[in-house]
Amino acid sequence: MLKLEMANYKRLFLAGHSYFLTIVTYERHHILVENIELLRDAFRESRRYYKYTIDSIVVLPDHIHMILTPENYLEYPKIIHAIKYNFSKRYTGRNEFFQSASRNRRKIRAVWQKRYYEHTIRNDKDYWRCLEYIRINPVKHGYVEDEREWGYLSC
Repeated sequence: MLKLEMANYKRLFLAGHSYFLTIVTYERHHILVENIELLRDAFRESRRYYKYTIDSIVVLPDHIHMILTPENYLEYPKIIHAIKYNFSKRYTGRNEFFQSASRNRRKIRAVWQKRYYEHTIRNDKDYWRCLEYIRINPVKHGYVEDEREWGYLSC
């Protein structure tokens, strides 16, 4: 029998840096834009426990890109967890999101992919590259022809 092992993944924690993050819904279900108030509430709830700024964000139907600057650089994984957790516990749509028999028994939805993409922003050039990626993302995915038309973009 073939045994698969998880990659030995290490996050880079650097004081005073911002992080470019991508968070994706489970199986890329299109649930975020139609539940934007729920997502906003999840962000608000996370801010009750963690201090951070969002320099830029775009919410698409199935994923989020953002540049996040945490006050405590060691807490950005906790911030992401809090956002995902608070959205998931309030989300009431689509019961078919149960990922496994165990989740099904416990009635726990898999609303998000388990992992998320992160990149530590190292300098101004890198920051502007990430900012441009966020800005152009709705156009790239074909949702609008001009990013200014997308109502879920903050640059």
